[in-house]
Amino acid sequence: MRIIDDPKVIVIDHPLIVHKLTQIRNKNTGTNEFRRIVNEIGGLMVYEITRDLELEDVEIETPLAKLKTKQLAGEKLCVCPILRAGLGMVEGILQLIPSARVGHIGLYRNEETLEPVEYFAKFPNKLEDRLIIVVDPMLATGGRAVSAISLIKKRGGKNFKFVCLVAAPEGVKRLREAHPDVPIYIAALDDHLNDKGYIVPGLGDAGDRIFGTK
Repeated sequence: MRIIDDPKVIVIDHPLIVHKLTQIRNKNTGTNEFRRIVNEIGGLMVYEITRDLELEDVEIETPLAKLKTKQLAGEKLCVCPILRAGLGMVEGILQLIPSARVGHIGLYRNEETLEPVEYFAKFPNKLEDRLIIVVDPMLATGGRAVSAISLIKKRGGKNFKFVCLVAAPEGVKRLREAHPDVPIYIAALDDHLNDKGYIVPGLGDAGDRIFGTK
């Protein structure tokens, strides 16, 4: 793990993540393998994303004795994918934290205003008491991430982390300016956006590659 100039932008560059990211960057990687590896990377990133979760004291009985130990405190966290590509990371996270609740938020781009428009939103209760992990494989222009977090805040969300596989500097900058309270966890910070808004070198359209669409 390394922190770049901004302490709230964390690059999780563990060798296993770097290796698996190289595999999905390859244009010859098929849908089934791409989908599987995206989930694997999501699971690997969970260790750093949840490093600061609060614990509380608890007393249990082992087969041999009573033990004062610790467990996760408070309301369980909420994993919130931005539809549809964000769905590709959810299962890997839930394998590590099966008790997590899952919210969903869907956005599409208005072709006239070019601004994201909400078309679906569903969240667990007590949103204000949960850590909300917003996931989307790509952070390109930052528009979807900014809008998603803004919309969830309007519904009571207060504590956020944003997680993606590949980010462009432009998207990181926009998200940090819009939501300076939200730390950003990424597997790789790429070079730039091209004139069509794609991350370079990137890995293509994550949603299409996860679901086998064009």
